[in-house]
Amino acid sequence: MLLSRRAVVGALAATPVVGFSTIARANAPNLPPLRVVPLKNKYDPGSVVVSTSAAKLYFVLPGNKGIEYPVAVGRPEKQWFGQLTISGKHVRPAWSPPEEIRRDNPRLPDVIPSGASNNPMGERALTISPGEYAVHGTNRPDSIGRPASYGCIRMHNHDIIDLFERVSIGSPIISVK
Repeated sequence: MLLSRRAVVGALAATPVVGFSTIARANAPNLPPLRVVPLKNKYDPGSVVVSTSAAKLYFVLPGNKGIEYPVAVGRPEKQWFGQLTISGKHVRPAWSPPEEIRRDNPRLPDVIPSGASNNPMGERALTISPGEYAVHGTNRPDSIGRPASYGCIRMHNHDIIDLFERVSIGSPIISVK
């Protein structure tokens, strides 16, 4: 269904979107459908594109369209740009804080177990190579829509579950301003 509505797609579209469609969630038909928006730049279907300025993630579909998800991005000094690769898919992963986070928070344990209330990885994680970043769920949904992390991309748990079903290991992930 095509709806007539203006929306800003940030760095991916310099002009307002005049229409968007919706798509059902992969495994949550009881949740509202996701927006499918036109993309300004050309990306291969199956790619993941993150617009840090818009705090949006797009899963690229054929026809230069993308499923739009709200996200939390890295704080300005922690953001990364360019193309990396989705290297792993993990369900309810345990979390080992990277050294940089451990330096800033020395009281953190070596590992926070899967499902623990203080585990920042949420229900799913897509690891990114090279580096220590991931696209993952969050136990801090209030952070969505703003710069909040050490470089990881945070999503609502219902959104990362949906994206997890759509993305493949080896897919490119591109971070743009």
